[in-house]
Amino acid sequence: MNEPWRPSWESTAVYRARVRGCLLGGAVGDALGYPIEFSALDGIRAAHGARGVTGLVTTGSGAVGLISDDTQMTLFTAEGIRQAHAQQPSPRLGADAFRLIRWAYERWLATQDYAGSPEKCEIGPAGGSYTGPRDGLVTEAWLYARRAPGNACLSGLALDFVPDPAAPLGPPGPINPDSKGCGAVMRAAPFGLTGAAPEDAFDAAARCAQMTHGHPTGYYAAGALAAIVACLMTGESIEGAVLRSLRLLARHPGHEETTAALHGALDLAAQGAPSAERLQRLGAGWIAEEALTIGVYAALVAPDDVERALLLSVNHSGDSDSTGSICGNILGARHGDHGLPHAWVERIEGRATIAALADDLAATCGPR
Repeated sequence: MNEPWRPSWESTAVYRARVRGCLLGGAVGDALGYPIEFSALDGIRAAHGARGVTGLVTTGSGAVGLISDDTQMTLFTAEGIRQAHAQQPSPRLGADAFRLIRWAYERWLATQDYAGSPEKCEIGPAGGSYTGPRDGLVTEAWLYARRAPGNACLSGLALDFVPDPAAPLGPPGPINPDSKGCGAVMRAAPFGLTGAAPEDAFDAAARCAQMTHGHPTGYYAAGALAAIVACLMTGESIEGAVLRSLRLLARHPGHEETTAALHGALDLAAQGAPSAERLQRLGAGWIAEEALTIGVYAALVAPDDVERALLLSVNHSGDSDSTGSICGNILGARHGDHGLPHAWVERIEGRATIAALADDLAATCGPR
């Protein structure tokens, strides 16, 4: 008989540092990759040198440290989870909690509908149902920026769907059933930050991913990332967290693509000598399993060199901000915010708000 899951945090301070690290690390990886997201590797090297980008670089507007929709949606995920746990603390989220998370995504969607004009924002866009107070992240003017949000996220959130916590995983979901873009996995890390067992974090992330991405690989990749983060929060190694995630995936029908992607990351990491050329064997990151495997691979090959891993995760021909974000979530959860490159963290857009939200989440969900 399996023992019930009991989070084994070393201390409240360590737990809080890891929550901060996960959210800030994801933002750092996002900001490193965002300016080069649509560039080929040859173009990145031509513009930034033989090693590609070696730190934060300017966007087309001349700004440094800007985050994209990856971090935006991650933050709204964290806000929804915090609200859900404040209302009903439980290691396993249910329909009421999913509704609160859905409403958080509706607030993000409103920031995209009124990009650049927060004073005109009306909560409750077409297809939505949120009519609550206008507070929290939706009041932050810097979040009202439209930075290439995914089509599946936009179209999915235009429909009012809340997943059934009792429905079986495996069949395609009703929203965008053929979509397995990376827009669900890149926002999933906060589900692993609450002290829930890895299997519960997996389940909640996979079900909430179905709000926008119905393809099983799209939502299983989200579940896998959440489970990895949940393991890392208790001090597990990155490799150990990935192996546990693989065991969880094996319980579900239709897991094969996601499982193969994670095995690909493990196998490639075991070959040593990481490089951008080697990383690109895993894909470009535009689809869920590729974004997951690239972020995981970069973290696996340099688990104790955060700067090196983050740079590896973004210097490739593909969805650099999403792969960087996922790698940063993983490494931040492993090392805490003190293990991140501070010179980069200090320049991240919205850093103070991200840290405050992390502290609120930790205070709501963490050890008493």
